[in-house]
Amino acid sequence: MRQPDLLDHTRRSLLALPLAIGCLPASVLAVARAALSPPPEVRSELPGARLHGSGRMKFLLFHVYDARLWTGPQFDADNFDQAPLALELEYARSFESTEIAARSIEEMERSGAIDAAKATRWLAAMKQSIPDVSEGDRVTGIQVPGVAARYFVNGKLTGEIRDAEFTRLFFGIWLSKRTSEPRLREALLAGVRTGS
Repeated sequence: MRQPDLLDHTRRSLLALPLAIGCLPASVLAVARAALSPPPEVRSELPGARLHGSGRMKFLLFHVYDARLWTGPQFDADNFDQAPLALELEYARSFESTEIAARSIEEMERSGAIDAAKATRWLAAMKQSIPDVSEGDRVTGIQVPGVAARYFVNGKLTGEIRDAEFTRLFFGIWLSKRTSEPRLREALLAGVRTGS
């Protein structure tokens, strides 16, 4: 092959790669997901957890974070609040703790009104548990069903909020049918069959 032909062939092959990956059978994609190893905090908190799905959160044209949902075999999307799980967010931008907490409360209210006193308590607890993040930081939330939400930043435990209602509403930001980001929810639940 002449040099220009080799370059053209390489370019065409690289352009076809995403299309080829998108056409892989679900069973091959499931094997690929299973091969990914959970981060240390997930292995420690949820032994045997596997990646159920992942997706990218964008706001307008901006990449905000990549999300990965780690679960055990007992996970059921329709009852996400009843099983241990880990939600890992890898940030592509910097955010202050106050911004993250305020946005979380707004999103949690999609599932129902939260009284002012409770919202104030939860806001303060989140600001204490989730520090400011920079590009590349990983925040992992661990759901202890009916008990607490535990937070790790870059693998280090930073806080725990022991409140069953808070825990359900917080993880519902991504997993509830009332989420503001249904496409991200669908991507996170890619390996899970739901009743709907």
